[in-house]
Amino acid sequence: MAALLGCDAVSLEYPTKVILKDVTLGVAEGDRIGIVGKNGDGKSTLLSVLAGITEPDEGRVTHRRDLRVGVLGQRDALCDTDTVHHAVVGDLPEYEWAASPVVRSILDGLIADVPWEGAVGELSGGQRRRVDLARLLIGDYDVLMLDEPTNHLDMRTINWLAEHLKSRWQAGVGALLVVTHDRWFLDEVCTSMWEVHDGCVDPFEGGYSAYILQRVERDRMARVTEERRRNMARKELAWLSRGAQARSTKPKFRVDAARELIADVPPVRDELELKRLAVSRLGKQVIDVLDVTAGYDTADSEGGAASRPVLNDVTWLIGAGDRFGLLGENGAGKSTLLNVIQGKIAPLLGRVKIGQTVRFGVLSQQLEELDPHMDETIREVLSTYKRVYIVDGKETSPEKLCERLGFTTKQLWSRIKDLSGGQRRRLSLLLTILDEPNVLMLDEPGNDLDTDMLAIVEDLLDGWPGTLILVTHDRFLMERVTDSQFALIDGHLRHVPGGVDQYLKLVNEASAAASETPASRTQECSASPSQAASGLSNAERQRLRREVSSLERKMEARRAELEKLQAGMADVDPTDYAALEAQQKKIDEKQDELDDLETSWFEASEQLGE
Repeated sequence: MAALLGCDAVSLEYPTKVILKDVTLGVAEGDRIGIVGKNGDGKSTLLSVLAGITEPDEGRVTHRRDLRVGVLGQRDALCDTDTVHHAVVGDLPEYEWAASPVVRSILDGLIADVPWEGAVGELSGGQRRRVDLARLLIGDYDVLMLDEPTNHLDMRTINWLAEHLKSRWQAGVGALLVVTHDRWFLDEVCTSMWEVHDGCVDPFEGGYSAYILQRVERDRMARVTEERRRNMARKELAWLSRGAQARSTKPKFRVDAARELIADVPPVRDELELKRLAVSRLGKQVIDVLDVTAGYDTADSEGGAASRPVLNDVTWLIGAGDRFGLLGENGAGKSTLLNVIQGKIAPLLGRVKIGQTVRFGVLSQQLEELDPHMDETIREVLSTYKRVYIVDGKETSPEKLCERLGFTTKQLWSRIKDLSGGQRRRLSLLLTILDEPNVLMLDEPGNDLDTDMLAIVEDLLDGWPGTLILVTHDRFLMERVTDSQFALIDGHLRHVPGGVDQYLKLVNEASAAASETPASRTQECSASPSQAASGLSNAERQRLRREVSSLERKMEARRAELEKLQAGMADVDPTDYAALEAQQKKIDEKQDELDDLETSWFEASEQLGE
């Protein structure tokens, strides 16, 4: 493959830290590289050096002649007084950009809801990010360098961006370098990884999952990496290997090798034990949201007050130990629903019943809970809490928990106002847990955290015995720490047993339905209610009902067979490794059959719409 750009023996040092030390790298045609590392280790600086924006102290950066490089920074350089139109396409005549199907696809995928002639300065953070992305993506570049492209994007837009980048170039053409903490995104678009640490850059083959496996193997064989970090990576790998998502994407990394590596790793969390502990702390009733309609007051056309519903007839029953994820696009009403549950917003209709023993712990996006402590040190804030806590069945102190979340002993003397965004978010999460709530509500807890720190936060949440409600656009985090997901679509709450994949399918279908012509909608209205809802004839509905019923019977039979095989493991001689392996193979095969049946059941049920 032809080389596009590279650096040779590059070093860069700031007054207090060595960022890059004698780094030599190359980027070739067809490379799709994800860049990971701890916050502050130099990921963004590496991109800047490779793009030619930052000059290294030593070494040289080379680009192929006439190479076109497009760069997306964490902060945009858009002019507030520009229109969105001018910010995206500049002075390009309309007939040029409007005639391009690629450009139209980018505009539809990213900024269809943004006022085309509106001022950039009036946009929200998420809209502004999408405008900057559209500006970059309509350009014709040989290399794209993206620094945190998923910041401020909702899950649907992140999914669109991943699909665009995968199909932007033909195989073996162009190159992509992306810095992001979104692990699902890394797995989707990247075929190799660079880990930046201690002034070095280590390359790995494969996406994020493969990188985790290789890193664990490297750490285990070298026996030089700190024990806690290795165990964290192994635990995360255990979830990746055992989850249904991983079983359906086996080519992404070597599942067999992973299972051998994690044979002694316990399940990510003991759901039955956590449920038992949660019930003992919460009782039977926790949160009942009943037929709630809620929204905000706005001015009507005559200057009077009017209510604009954001939530419509929402019912959500949340029990002790439930770990629920809340999905929805930006503006769908997720924060409104959380505020209704907490009593910050009164419903227009319906009611919310909160159990008498419920104690909320809330991590907000803006971290307002830290505002009163800005002039205090971390140690001073921790001194106001209990000296001993029980975590994972062991006694520990707030300071030890702080170290577990990545703070050094020296950093405990830092003032809150001097902390980075990621440090503040970690500290706020810790203080929320130290308040000993039994219902934890987390709004984008992964913001500003690197991939290693996200794994540590996930590990902390795994052993938390209470009810968890999570709002995040980080697909990996959502699937990792929650057991069930719900989605807000057009103001209505819907359970999505198929998880994020089912949610994305629903919002895409809703978007397609909204763009249909009036004539097609008129034809729909003439159909029966059941046909209008699903687009199916009576014969098709009957066929699907029979298929769903048949699949349910098969699933029940496979579960019984699987339980019998699992119970049979106890009868196998524990010293007969061949027999144990044969029995485990039968269990795996039966589990795969069950997974396939469940997938078919989800698809048929979704088609049926019942």
